[in-house]
Amino acid sequence: MYKLLIRPILFCFDPEKVHYFTFSLIRIISKIPGFSGLFRALYDVNDRRLETEVFGLKFKNPVGLAAGFDKNAVLYKELSNFGFGFIEIGTITPKAQDGNPKKRLFRLKEDSAIINRMGFNNGGVEQAVLRLKKNNGVLIGGNIGKNKVTPNEEATSDYEICFEALFDYVDYFVVNVSSPNTPNLRALQDKEPLTELLQTLQNKNWAKPKPKPILLKIAPDLTDEQLLDIIDIVNETKIAGVIATNTTLSRDGLVSENKIEMGGLSGKPLEKRSTEVIRFLAEKSNKSFPIIGVGGIHSADDALEKLEAGASLVQLYTGFIYEGPALVKAINKAVLRNK
Repeated sequence: MYKLLIRPILFCFDPEKVHYFTFSLIRIISKIPGFSGLFRALYDVNDRRLETEVFGLKFKNPVGLAAGFDKNAVLYKELSNFGFGFIEIGTITPKAQDGNPKKRLFRLKEDSAIINRMGFNNGGVEQAVLRLKKNNGVLIGGNIGKNKVTPNEEATSDYEICFEALFDYVDYFVVNVSSPNTPNLRALQDKEPLTELLQTLQNKNWAKPKPKPILLKIAPDLTDEQLLDIIDIVNETKIAGVIATNTTLSRDGLVSENKIEMGGLSGKPLEKRSTEVIRFLAEKSNKSFPIIGVGGIHSADDALEKLEAGASLVQLYTGFIYEGPALVKAINKAVLRNK
């Protein structure tokens, strides 16, 4: 129904406006008695064999919603009714910011892809905390970043602010230094500044009575040498794991007119490279840390391939937009068949 009826209508309109319209619609429908239960009945796969324990957390299933979809933690409860095992909110910055000028979100229909240059638009960490205080049972990841106006030399402070503010309200953290849409952010992926940033957060984390898992989200555009550096950094700082991967700057093989737009590319064209990065990290590290696989998952087979390559969990974003919530159910069913 989604791909035949709903998606063609939604795709007639501006992507960013449709995103917020859809959020409002889901929120309204979910308030109607019985509809939340209906969504769960349609899309949730309840089977204890799907339970997955990773970095000390128990996930009811291995399929999550990637960061960027519910930036401000406004719809995590309703979105969990579509069968997700966990929801990652953000990227959250210390202060609210508008992000980059519009238009900044583009569909590439012929490529089953999206280009975005949103620029960490969000309402700031304090607003997110107020909403997360109302959480009742949804496993939440907190994806954190720096404000655009914060120079890289002071970036660690921004991550610390978000870490401290969100600590009591998320189950794990994701350090985002790999978005291509904040100027110079990816420079923080270099070995020295990244090690310093992660170690600072880990020191704060270890000082807590019950530390939380900290993960690093990396770009798909890193070289093999840089990926080896990532393995060294993870082992040195003892963070919990890696999310592979963020959006790409590559435009190889695209046919859509919107391929000329600046920003990060997500969707089907990223599927192969994301899986390559997962397999490289898993093999070269001897699976010494967990990996969450994200990038180009548009079918159950895409997800299974990432799990086979070494991912412990997977996340959806663009595939969820193109394929609809039935994709979540299809992946979980496929995982059960492969048990």
